[in-house]
Amino acid sequence: MIELRTPAEIDEMRAAGRFVAETLATLREETKVGTNLLSIDRRAHDLIRKAGAESCYIDYHPSFGASPFGKVICTSINDAVLHGLPHDYVLRDGDLVSLDFAVSVDGWVADSAVSFVVGTPRDEDLRIIETTERALDAAIAAAVVGNRIGDISAAIAGISHGEGYSINTDFGGHGVGRIMHGDPHVPNDGRAGRGFPLREGLVFALEPWLLETTDELVTDPDGWTLRSVDGSRGAHSEHTVAVTADGPIVLTDRSFLGVD
Repeated sequence: MIELRTPAEIDEMRAAGRFVAETLATLREETKVGTNLLSIDRRAHDLIRKAGAESCYIDYHPSFGASPFGKVICTSINDAVLHGLPHDYVLRDGDLVSLDFAVSVDGWVADSAVSFVVGTPRDEDLRIIETTERALDAAIAAAVVGNRIGDISAAIAGISHGEGYSINTDFGGHGVGRIMHGDPHVPNDGRAGRGFPLREGLVFALEPWLLETTDELVTDPDGWTLRSVDGSRGAHSEHTVAVTADGPIVLTDRSFLGVD
């Protein structure tokens, strides 16, 4: 069921969005060559406790997960692009890192993801990261009253296909509110003018993600981490966005922190 939020409820969601934005900015700044993925998870867990927030991941057990996730952040590295389960891995020079983080604050959820390279970047990595960021910007610009879900999907696809990337639609954007994953589903490819009409009060997480040379995924033995079938690298960008009469509001915006 698709739920619409009142302006007052959207205001209440800002605290969760701000905390997610601040946490991702902190983790990005602290994540370097030599950082262990388990240390990233411990740091995120500590920030959650100090804020009195609640992780959306630690007990999360959807049908596609082998078991409850058990950690509080997704850390996807290089050819892993989604649902990366933190494990004992020390980051190396040139690793492409995607952090995906969702929490509940006072009963409201916010969800966001960022990709970056530690150490010396490859041009190909910078290109795919920049493409997901531009696709996300295009998706947010399309999230206006009177458009449809397909307009958002088409905006993402236009940027992504324009750079030569193929698109997997198994995982995409989703409604956000009292729970992390709700309706509507927002595919990262679609036809403009189709799908659910965007109405004031709709809140969702928009999340373009891409792989360099494939759109096919395989699951690690951990039952969670999703990797490209051919070993090519991936990137993931995500924000929680509210549709309002005055235009889209990015609840997880990090620009006020002086970061992207």
